[in-house]
Amino acid sequence: MPPFSTPAVAHATQTTVSSILRRARLTFEDTIRNTRLAEHPPSHVLVVMPAYNAARTLEQTVADIPTNALTEIVVVDDCSRDETVQVAERLGLHVLRHANNRGYGGNQKTCYEYALSTAADVIVMLHPDYQYDSRVVPLAVKLIELGICDVVLGSRIRTRAEALAGGMPLIKYIANRVLTTIQNISLGQNLADFHSGFRAYRREVLERVNSDVCSDDFVFDGQFLVQCVNLGFRLGDLPVPVRYFDEASSINFRRSAIYALGCLYWIARWHLHRLRVWRSPLFTELEENKEQASSGESRPGRPRQPR
Repeated sequence: MPPFSTPAVAHATQTTVSSILRRARLTFEDTIRNTRLAEHPPSHVLVVMPAYNAARTLEQTVADIPTNALTEIVVVDDCSRDETVQVAERLGLHVLRHANNRGYGGNQKTCYEYALSTAADVIVMLHPDYQYDSRVVPLAVKLIELGICDVVLGSRIRTRAEALAGGMPLIKYIANRVLTTIQNISLGQNLADFHSGFRAYRREVLERVNSDVCSDDFVFDGQFLVQCVNLGFRLGDLPVPVRYFDEASSINFRRSAIYALGCLYWIARWHLHRLRVWRSPLFTELEENKEQASSGESRPGRPRQPR
């Protein structure tokens, strides 16, 4: 029998071929993985937290956020009367402080102004009251990275039973369902929860939405989303488990009613603006930004910082 046909040689040949094929497969998989990373590179993520008296819940909220080298967390303190600032500094977070209380909307304005001064690709706004499950932050970011959405809201209401079991008051649940339904129909959207304190934005959203002319109060959220719709941004959501407890922030019935009426008012103003019945400077400025974007012009603003 020829020496090259011995079992030892045959085994060696088979082993060599298997090794070559294995290396080729690994090389192919690495190529595919690198190609995908080139198409969807990891984003610089900035988590902004508009904080007011959040000393008891801030650390828990931060601890649950999956972070990496490209994640930064900033706390904007709205003149809290507790130790929110001290807790944030102890955690090593970047802290911005208001000398006077500017309100919920005013707090977000500072959050987004700071975000645009950084190199952030995706900005996540998260209430620091530990009401929202912050473990899902990477999922919201991924929907934006893949180009599926420009704005992602965390929905507290995957099912009625789950929302109520999580502690959401029945009256709050009913009001949320009614108002969200009206907003979906009026704005042509299909969101499960228009009033979430968990939101993720593509950088371009903050660059083109003029948040400076929004209210400093809670209706800021409603105005901001109407502007996003006006500019044609893609809105989406994902379920986020929530917790209701004493330390979780909540507004009283009177302010909730004012907020709801404000949301409806600005939806009506948007429609009247589109019909040229009652023009709004808010949407006029947005339309100018939209025209600039479509013509390739950039909106004046803070320069993007290099990484």
